[in-house]
Parts: sequence; structure tokens; C-alpha cells
Amino acid sequence: MTQNYAKMIDHTLLKADAKRDQIAQICAEAKQYDFASVCVNPTWVQYSAELLAGTDVKVCTVIGFPLGATTSAVKAFETKDAIANGAGEIDMVINIGALKDGDFDLVQSDIQAVVDAANGTLVKVIIETCLLTDEEKVKACELSVAAGADFVKTSTGFSTGGATAEDIALMRKTVGPDLGVKASGGVRNLEDMQKMVEAGATRIGASSGVAIVNGLTTDSNY
Repeated sequence: MTQNYAKMIDHTLLKADAKRDQIAQICAEAKQYDFASVCVNPTWVQYSAELLAGTDVKVCTVIGFPLGATTSAVKAFETKDAIANGAGEIDMVINIGALKDGDFDLVQSDIQAVVDAANGTLVKVIIETCLLTDEEKVKACELSVAAGADFVKTSTGFSTGGATAEDIALMRKTVGPDLGVKASGGVRNLEDMQKMVEAGATRIGASSGVAIVNGLTTDSNY
């Protein structure tokens, strides 16, 4: 069971003070446990890609992170740069303020800019559920689908809250069976992961990947 779950985990280290040896460690762990990806900040993409060369573990990175408040042009540039450096998956943060303002055209075009820049590379859209009403969560998911994204994702792990099973279920209901749904933030053990998967998650973002597959618990918020 845990072996199957391993390939659903994005093994994550997004802290500002992450050092080279810590990045090397999560890449080694990702190879050992055959996680889906390592999720690192853009500055670490090239190094991670070098360490993971020859494996099927992807390098995932974050765009417009963690606030989502950079312009679409900057997000598009970040995306192209990350892919050129070896990123195989892109997790971008929506323009949260625009969504709350009801400026849905801007939100969709912002996502679309990243999807276009990714040019076929998998794109996950972080909607930051803890800052949204249920109505806004649904709208964010609908706009992500309309923009051609591959996944919707709950959280950055750097705001006021992380993933909940209720949000995953709502997101799954909204996007239907074909789009990916990623739970991130606060998934600390196998039980947490099972709840998210049962609610409809197909990917988990966690710094606790090793603990999860070994049946342990950590106190990590991401």
C-alpha cells in the first residue's frame, strides 16, 4: 500500500533557508523511495535535475510563489526558465486578489500564460484554499480547467492553513474525474494521506514523504 502511495508524493522542500546538502538529501530520498517528484524552489531546479538524472523522479518547482502576486509575464518567464533548467512539473500560484475581486478574466489569463509557457509540461494550479470561500474555490478550479491546467492544488503551505479532505472533495467534484488534484500542507502521516486520497487527491505535496511511507508522523506544516 505505502509503495503505491510513494509515487503519489511530491517530496517537498520550499523553505527559504534550504541549503545544498538538504536538497541533495531530499533528492536521494526521492530516488530511494521512488517518489513522483522533488518540489523545490527555482534556484534549486538545475542542481536537483542533475542529481535525479537517469531516474523517473521529476523535478517540480513553484512559480509566483508563495503569494501569486507577480505579473503574468513574470510567471511565464519563470516557467520557461525553470523548464530550461530541468523542471518537469510546474506548480503556479493564482492571482488570489484578482479572484477575490471577481476579475476572473485576469485569473484565467494568468493561468493560461503559465500553461502556454509550459508548452506541454505539466502545470498544477495552487488556489490557496485557506484564503477562499467555497464559492471562490469552485471558481478557481473552473478557471484552471478553462485555462488548460493539468492539476489543481490546495495550498502553498506558507499561508494560514493547508489541505483539508473537505476541500479536496469539493475540488474533485468541481474538476471531474480527469484533472489531477493535489493536497499540500499539513499531510504528516499515512492516515492523513489516506484521507486525502479517499477524498479525491491524486498527488500529495509533503515534506513528510519518508515518514508517510514508513508509517510515521512528523510535526511539519508542509
